Amino acid sequence: MRAASYAKINLSLEVLGKLPNGYTRIETLFASVDLKDLLRFTLTKSQGIKIWSNLPQLNTKDNLIYKVALYLQSRFAPDKGVEIELFKDIPIAAGLGGGSSNAAVTLLVLSKLWSLHLSEEELHRIAATFGSDVNYFLLGGTALGEDRGQQITPVDDILLDNLLLVNPHVAISSSEAYQLVDHGALEPSFSYLDTIQKGVFFNRLQQGIAARYPVIGEILGKMREHGATAAQMSGSGSTCFGVFKTKAALEACRDEFDDSGFWTKATRTISKEEYYKCTQNLSY
Repeated sequence: MRAASYAKINLSLEVLGKLPNGYTRIETLFASVDLKDLLRFTLTKSQGIKIWSNLPQLNTKDNLIYKVALYLQSRFAPDKGVEIELFKDIPIAAGLGGGSSNAAVTLLVLSKLWSLHLSEEELHRIAATFGSDVNYFLLGGTALGEDRGQQITPVDDILLDNLLLVNPHVAISSSEAYQLVDHGALEPSFSYLDTIQKGVFFNRLQQGIAARYPVIGEILGKMREHGATAAQMSGSGSTCFGVFKTKAALEACRDEFDDSGFWTKATRTISKEEYYKCTQNLSY
């Protein structure tokens, strides 16, 4: 069975304080983009779990794909094992949710391949144990994430063309990004409704990260110089996205980043229907 595993950007991300369990309470607006990893699953007669990736550093038991598969195997004892191949295109530790997306797709596929018949409620319960945005990737499209990000409410899709992603090859962990937030400056808070109703983007994590990593501000400034109507860091970074009016403006900006050795991707946001077709309407 083969499945696409899409990346996301955060159109808005506000920090609302601390939760009793120690996690940070957030409100974020996710949107799927047409950048994806590919996963291939093959059932085996032996009950082992094997994982292979085109990036050797991901061929470990620390990979969320392996952890999800091991959890399902340990809990439900399917009569077959699985070999999982990961063809990685989404940058790692880049604010695009690649690892969480891989985990969600693995959960969806193995529920079918191993005939586990997991309900939507059970899928979401399991997803929440593997990361704060894994639940989002069970649905895709544009959606609101609340609490620590795992409470997902679908909203009308926001479709953006001429979207440029730029990554400066800087890996930033989520924990680092949240530690840099100035909690004394959280009022007045930003609402995701400003994005939906007014087209205003916002990321509370951006200021702290940009202060520590000046290249973030340089990327955003360069995007605006090239006519981006919006330029923002996605999630905990370091990937930034710019929204352009024309493909020509996007390509002119992209050429400059390519010449500087940055990773770039011209993309667009995708709808829930398109996301569902490639992640849940699975092909054998």
